[in-house]
Amino acid sequence: MKWKKLGKIFDPSQHKLANNCKYYAQSPQFLEFDDFVRIYFSTREIDPRGKYISHISYVEMDKSFKKIKKNSDHTIIPMGALGCYDEHGIFPLNILKDDNRILGFIGGWNRRVSVDVDTSIGLSVSNDNGLTFQRVGDGPILSASLNEPFLVGDPFALKINKTYHLWYIYGVRWIHNKEKDIKERVYKIGHATSKDAINWIKTNKQIIEDKLNTDECQALPSVVYFDNKFHMIFCYRQAIGFRENKSNAYRLGYALSSDGTNWIRNDENVGIDVSENDWDSDMLCYPHIFQYDEKFYLLYNGNEFGKYGFGLAVLEN
Repeated sequence: MKWKKLGKIFDPSQHKLANNCKYYAQSPQFLEFDDFVRIYFSTREIDPRGKYISHISYVEMDKSFKKIKKNSDHTIIPMGALGCYDEHGIFPLNILKDDNRILGFIGGWNRRVSVDVDTSIGLSVSNDNGLTFQRVGDGPILSASLNEPFLVGDPFALKINKTYHLWYIYGVRWIHNKEKDIKERVYKIGHATSKDAINWIKTNKQIIEDKLNTDECQALPSVVYFDNKFHMIFCYRQAIGFRENKSNAYRLGYALSSDGTNWIRNDENVGIDVSENDWDSDMLCYPHIFQYDEKFYLLYNGNEFGKYGFGLAVLEN
């Protein structure tokens, strides 16, 4: 692949967002309408204790992605209930048009004591064309299990021949960062299928092989189905030192599959990397690949994990 970068197209610090959010526009997710496009993203509010809370917002743009027409000025989906898997926020909300309804797969997170966080995946449905979403229930549809003990999150769903496919991440271990005396997470990409988007059968294996080492962290799988093949773009990084050293920070990877379960990784074909000096010169992360207007596009975040927005690239070949 060969991607042409079209630049950063949205900076949350330059716009007024609902829920007192000012920074971060992470994991952008595309949805097409007749005369505009909508991009959902996860943004952050600072609570009275100085802690982050993650909310979902969106921006509507013209079909050239050059003019912003509207920012969401309302709560798209409320916070999770007390003690629930998404009590402290949603990152990300993956959007899937499913016949005459729109599904929102919730990447919910909540704070822990011994480690920073845990995550699970829930389901929501929109009955007003994506303006708001309502949870199917307060509990998750996919969560920790025998071989995936924690950190089940980062959902991405497709429906192929009446079967729902869900790619996601799951934690395999926490390791000790001796230099900072903190716990760091290690997570891999998994896969599950369903006939109703609620009851899922896990593949129960790591589907993308490691490239860096066994502590490689893999995140945000994004998949398109084209020419009878599944094509995945995801991000990966080192488990330690990724905040301070850009060579350890997130980069984008690529994998190919004929069934959505068994993948061949070939990062050399991803066709995009960090810039020399720009908003995405330190890292590339949280990709979203989609087909639109007979072309393939890639939304992604750059430096500081999307604190100052997201950019767009178009596939040239």
